[in-house]
Amino acid sequence: MPSALIKNMIEQYHYPVLSETTVDEFINSQQECVLFFTENPAQFPESDDVAMILPELVKEYGGRFNAAVIEQASQRKLQARYGFNEWPSLVFLREGKYLGTISRVQDWVDYLTTINQILSSESKHAPGIGIPVVQSSASNCGS
Repeated sequence: MPSALIKNMIEQYHYPVLSETTVDEFINSQQECVLFFTENPAQFPESDDVAMILPELVKEYGGRFNAAVIEQASQRKLQARYGFNEWPSLVFLREGKYLGTISRVQDWVDYLTTINQILSSESKHAPGIGIPVVQSSASNCGS
């Protein structure tokens, strides 16, 4: 269940709350966006800190990216999709494609530096997605 701070952030800034069934429609409709994975704020209290920071980041970037919050029931399923291992996490996407993740609370300057790097990068496969393909040479066949 989201904390009072997270609920307040959602209401005050009108951030959509997405599930595993609604996330794709949202991320594919956005030029750039950030998904806020809070997990359980009682277990990961830094989530409340990020709830205070996220709106400031959106404002700092002049609304360049839109923010959404992932509902509690879908967090672990979608976490596997984006391959991060720490909570809370902000996952950045461009036109539905993965750009990068920032986990845990950071210093303001570190947020800005990392977000600038993320937003200037090309999309890539999210960590943990897919199975690496190794091509074997024909000389290995039948040997």
